[in-house]
Amino acid sequence: MAISSYHALTRAPVGDAPLVFAFHGTGGDEHQFSELVVQMLPDAGLVSPRGDVSEHGALRFFRRTREGVYDMADLAERTEKMAAFIAAHKAEKPGRPVYGLGYSNGANILASVVFQHAGLFDRTALLHPLIAWTPAANPQLQDKAVLITAGQRDPICPLPLTEALIAYLSGQDARVEAKFHPGGHEIRQEELAALQAFLTR
Repeated sequence: MAISSYHALTRAPVGDAPLVFAFHGTGGDEHQFSELVVQMLPDAGLVSPRGDVSEHGALRFFRRTREGVYDMADLAERTEKMAAFIAAHKAEKPGRPVYGLGYSNGANILASVVFQHAGLFDRTALLHPLIAWTPAANPQLQDKAVLITAGQRDPICPLPLTEALIAYLSGQDARVEAKFHPGGHEIRQEELAALQAFLTR
């Protein structure tokens, strides 16, 4: 079943609070953002899947051939698997906003899902994404709320590719916000402040 296709940390929402999907970075796991979600949205539900690809023991959501070079066939297959997983959990808890947040590899699988299935999320936060391909146009992205955060000197996610992603989403008429810090691939406090404002407004 799609709903059990990933090992996941889950928590039921309180009342009509949002349902938040959280996606860890390479080497993380389903616990990476669980406390952060609780701190920012205490009543929210949580679905945090564990990546099912191992790269020398580090968990990921899809394969790559080397840093920044993705196995695009594998990404396409796992994007559809993840979309079905998200849709199944969303159907179990209808009538509430659905948010997604992901960091690094988690941001990449989340972005790939949104490119293909924009209707699954009401708000999407991509922390240090690396989208190394040009997505196809998708009119469903119009008016979708997207936050992108990044480091201006990130050696893993080069700034020009982040700017290209912002330009792509803006070209689809998504409502894009961006927050940069002067550092690298680490998540900094100003990003977390932007994320909290984005999720709680």
